[in-house]
Amino acid sequence: MTGGQGQQRRRGRHGGIWFQTMVLGAERTGPLDADLDTDLSPDTRPGPSTAPAASEAGEPVRPFVRRGPQTPPAAAEMPRSAAPDSPPRPRSEPPAPLLRLFRAFSIARLLLGLLLLGIQGLVVFYLGGRAQWPTLAVCALQVAAAVAVLAWPVPPDGYMAISGRLRGRWALATVAVDLIAFTLLLSLSGPSVNAVALYMLPVLMAATLMPRRPALGVASLVVLLMLAAAWWGTDTPAELAAAMMHAGIAGGGVMTVAALAGELADRLARQELAARNTLELARQQARLNRLMIEEIQDGVMVADRHGRVQAANPAALQLIGLPEGGRFEAFGLDRSPSWAPLQQALAQAFAEGAWPEAGRELSLRLPGPGGDERQAQERPLRLRMRFARRRTRPGEALCVLFLEDVRTLRARERQERLAAMGRVSAGIAHEIRNPLAAIAQANALLAEELLDPAQQRLARIVADNVVRLQRIVDDVAEVSPGAPREAPVIDLGAQVSALCADWSRTAGIRADRDAVLFVDAGDQPLPVRFDIEHLRRVLVNLLDNALRHGSGQPHAVWVRACARPQGLVELSVASDGAVIAPDVEPHLFEPFFSTRSRGTGLGLYICRELCGRYRAAIEFRPRGPGARHRNVFVVTMPRVALASGATTLPAAAP
Repeated sequence: MTGGQGQQRRRGRHGGIWFQTMVLGAERTGPLDADLDTDLSPDTRPGPSTAPAASEAGEPVRPFVRRGPQTPPAAAEMPRSAAPDSPPRPRSEPPAPLLRLFRAFSIARLLLGLLLLGIQGLVVFYLGGRAQWPTLAVCALQVAAAVAVLAWPVPPDGYMAISGRLRGRWALATVAVDLIAFTLLLSLSGPSVNAVALYMLPVLMAATLMPRRPALGVASLVVLLMLAAAWWGTDTPAELAAAMMHAGIAGGGVMTVAALAGELADRLARQELAARNTLELARQQARLNRLMIEEIQDGVMVADRHGRVQAANPAALQLIGLPEGGRFEAFGLDRSPSWAPLQQALAQAFAEGAWPEAGRELSLRLPGPGGDERQAQERPLRLRMRFARRRTRPGEALCVLFLEDVRTLRARERQERLAAMGRVSAGIAHEIRNPLAAIAQANALLAEELLDPAQQRLARIVADNVVRLQRIVDDVAEVSPGAPREAPVIDLGAQVSALCADWSRTAGIRADRDAVLFVDAGDQPLPVRFDIEHLRRVLVNLLDNALRHGSGQPHAVWVRACARPQGLVELSVASDGAVIAPDVEPHLFEPFFSTRSRGTGLGLYICRELCGRYRAAIEFRPRGPGARHRNVFVVTMPRVALASGATTLPAAAP
């Protein structure tokens, strides 16, 4: 096997990432002396359930860090259709043990030929024997053939097929040449030469490196040659019988050795194939683990007891305020004072030997842009830890840190509570409809018979509150879970202009240059996928709020629709009213939260739920002091690519 093939194989066995192995191995929190089945040392050899370890050639550990828009290495190596249980790719080279056997047999052929030449020289020069030139010529030719095989450049297709069997021309250049040379040597030297010792090398070579039938054919030919030599070298029947018996016993031994060697070679090839399949599955699992850890939202870091971070995924770097670079480099937690709480927690965990299963919360004070402490912000984190000990280094332990943004956790919990409350509210709203309709009808019938003005006023109060309850029920039913429906593709700019004009007429706003409402929908089409009635509901709600809290001056309410990078479209509604208080801002999109006494508190909540149905997002973006329109609500939605040849969109809503 060539040096390049050997180096590539060593890299295949040892090159890779040990990060995912540690993450998968550290499953539960336990005492520090807990020993895992996974060897976490850099020179770990992968097995059926472990990932490849660090490279012997000194290649740096590749981190889980994004490098811009290019494809990650793992994604480039793994086919898109690959699955965790997909079969490994077919091998592209013969088994390495059989290649090593071929090289060993080639060297043994050369050594055997040199030994025969040395014996001939010893007989001639030291024992005074007569030189047997034909015998010397045969030995020299056999040595030359062995040297030629060793010195011949490796062919492009290799010595062997992928199955591990010797190719035909190389079988002729080795096994056939040895059979011919040893047969000539026996015929020239007579029965004094041990035929079994000479023929055993080509028999073993054929049995291990050739298919079963040709290998047994070589062994059978050797047995026939031995029987022929026994018959040729005897004169009397008694000598013939004894020689044939010895040759038969030796031939039986040759056939047995050939059969056993062939079976062992087949077993070696099967084991090599199984090892390759296991290694390929381990590599696939390592690539999948790499992709999963890189894409998860929680931060994952690996650190030692000295607070040195050995590996980290992009989410972890973002949570601790470390900018992502082109290549990850190990760093210490003492590098920045803002990481002091994290370093202290790690030291405490190593000192105690355990960490709570649910984790603990801590806060990092991260400086602002350019290290500006005046713009520093507190980032609450939930920290969980898992320990792992290296088998090869009993005194050294590693810790896997899992970082979660507490704000994200609270938002997730709030969403779950809101979802549960929404399901309950939908059921309650459905049950309220029928009694509410009965109350409205009974009140209408009663009002027809009332003559007292005071009683008529009470009937009107009942009717007004019934209408209000009916509106609340309709709002709750609007956002209740239901079967999704396909929304049409509309021109956002045209629809916004039409809806704003209709709203202006309904609200009694004059349409002139000094109108309260100013609309900037642009001239270019903005194709988005959104239901027109739901868009009307969202826009009217935002316009009502903007008008209610605005100053009423010309252009107090500003509506704009425009395209944004990365295939997005933005719809913004701004008002020049007093800026929303900071303590009110976190609760803007919560249900039943309102600053008005008669408000339902469902308007913005419904807007958010309707936007979520069409992969859109609504948020509040306050502007800084000095801006006229400080209260800005922005709806961001994905832009739809028109079909080939399509140039028109549905007409604007009337």
